[in-house]
Amino acid sequence: MPHHILIQFGSFFQAAIVLCMDVGFAMSNSAPGEESLFEQAKKMMTMFVQRQVFAESKDEVSVVLFGTDGTENTLASGDQYQNITVQRHLMLPDFDLLEDIQNAIQPGSEQADFLDALVVCMDLLQKETIGKKYEKRHIEVFTDLSSPFSEDQLEIIIANLKKTGISLQFFLPFPVDDEEGSGDTGDGRHSDMYRNSFPRKGLTEQQKEGICMVRKLMFALEEEGGLDEIYTFRESLERLSMFKKIERRPMAWPCQLTIGSNLSIRIVAYKSLTEEKLKKSWTVVDAKTLKKEDVQKETVYCLNDDDETEVPKDDLVQGFRYGSDIVPFSKVDEEQMKYKTEAKCFSVLGFSRSSQVQHHYMGNQVLKVFAAKDDEAAAVALSALIHALDELDVVAIVRYAYDRRSNPQVGVAFPCIKDAYECLIYVQLPYMEDLRQYMFSSLKNNKKYTPTEDQLSAIDSLIDSMSLVYEDDDGETTEDIFKTSKIPNPQFQRLYQCLQHKAFHPDQPLPPIEQHLLEMLETPQEVRERCQAPFEKIKALFPLKDAGKKKEQKTAQDVFKDNSDSLLSAGEGFSAAISLHCAVEPLLPGCYGKTTLRLLSLVSYPGSSLTLVLCFFLPLSKEFLCLDAFRSHTCS
Repeated sequence: MPHHILIQFGSFFQAAIVLCMDVGFAMSNSAPGEESLFEQAKKMMTMFVQRQVFAESKDEVSVVLFGTDGTENTLASGDQYQNITVQRHLMLPDFDLLEDIQNAIQPGSEQADFLDALVVCMDLLQKETIGKKYEKRHIEVFTDLSSPFSEDQLEIIIANLKKTGISLQFFLPFPVDDEEGSGDTGDGRHSDMYRNSFPRKGLTEQQKEGICMVRKLMFALEEEGGLDEIYTFRESLERLSMFKKIERRPMAWPCQLTIGSNLSIRIVAYKSLTEEKLKKSWTVVDAKTLKKEDVQKETVYCLNDDDETEVPKDDLVQGFRYGSDIVPFSKVDEEQMKYKTEAKCFSVLGFSRSSQVQHHYMGNQVLKVFAAKDDEAAAVALSALIHALDELDVVAIVRYAYDRRSNPQVGVAFPCIKDAYECLIYVQLPYMEDLRQYMFSSLKNNKKYTPTEDQLSAIDSLIDSMSLVYEDDDGETTEDIFKTSKIPNPQFQRLYQCLQHKAFHPDQPLPPIEQHLLEMLETPQEVRERCQAPFEKIKALFPLKDAGKKKEQKTAQDVFKDNSDSLLSAGEGFSAAISLHCAVEPLLPGCYGKTTLRLLSLVSYPGSSLTLVLCFFLPLSKEFLCLDAFRSHTCS
């Protein structure tokens, strides 16, 4: 199925995109209390350009309006191609374009042929991409199909779209159903949801003719992939509500995988997972002029004496505090102290059982390792290694150095075999100093904390009710309800929202957090409903009594006063986990055996952003176990 260009444009190549918007008088009509189609279309264009700007996209964007009061395009002559305006020519999207969409695009009092507007867009793409290399040229049309049109040039338009490889997509306020029952033009997974966003019975005869024309275009271009899909305004607004992540071009890391001194395999590795960090783009400006050039930064070093004698930079050296003394290090010492490697490497030190690598050993980044391109011998050798590791249930312990200037790492490479490909997945392992070892007193030997059978059963029911997976009758997992890899980082989303708002409204307070973002971080409604009965039972079986301390403590009523609050609040959830540890601890080994149980939590410390945490139950000894929690990466 063709990709949804406007909403999922996450390419690594440069594209030329024309946003073609209908601003005719019919677009300004709206029902009482509802937003006009003109405003909805502007909002979609704004959200799309925002995503492109914050994702640092290299795609170039142009804007063409039809239904304008005036005419401004190179094809206009006589009564041809009238009321069509090229608002902006092809260039990288920026805040000027956002401001232009917000303020310069106004409703028109005329109507224009959307097929004529298509011709103007095609002409613009052909003329302004000459001499440039674009791997995709695309037109997006936002219209309600209320304007009259002439299909005299339809065959010419179709032929030119096919010849030039320009793809086309329509955004309409209503779905384009297949009235004959053979399907619809939109994505089947979403069409039912948005089918009633604009009642078909409310369409005018002109709009029905427009739908027939759009379908005719779609069927004519379908084989060539010219028309990707048709989407409704409402669906597109919901999909575009998330800022997309910054586009990263996959950078290949070529190296030699060595085993001993005699076996070498040419490989290439790609970063598969690494923490996304915001580009440091904050800068200090003068509060009045808002210019960076008006602020000069100067750093000086002075002696700690009465005269504060300034010390020249050449007379300074680095010092390392060692106890109460400071050990000086010159630049020569610093260079000699650095670890020297001959070159980059990916050397297998040995092999270990996969069970020896614990979940909490996982490091900061993940590499996927493939055989070098067009090297059949390397592909065969690496495939043999991958399948051997898989069959023997072992992993390779690897010495990894990115280049000769990098400190070496020790990591683990385990096999990954998919239908479409197979590779090694490398994850950094911690050194001894990185591990934190803690000893805790056993709860199991203290009769005071031994849970009753009813308490065990209550926790058992709670865990079952909080399952975030669908299971079939055989107990097999069929679908994850809460896909962490599809959840964007709320910190990034909030920052982009505030930057966009502040750019256009510098004197206004920041807006509240978008509701759709808050909803993504909530417990699914069906899970929340399932948990109500188990939580009521736990409230009765685990009464928390005041220990008499003056320090303020949470009571059971505070923790469980609202089922939804206890599920959604990171702080209360953490308190509940501590309170119920004595019941969870003996329950798992007996009731679940070797089944892996995971908890998904939202954690926030004062002054920090929310973190998605995945928890495993980790046996520390025969007497007790603990929660092993580490950060779960988002889609960013």
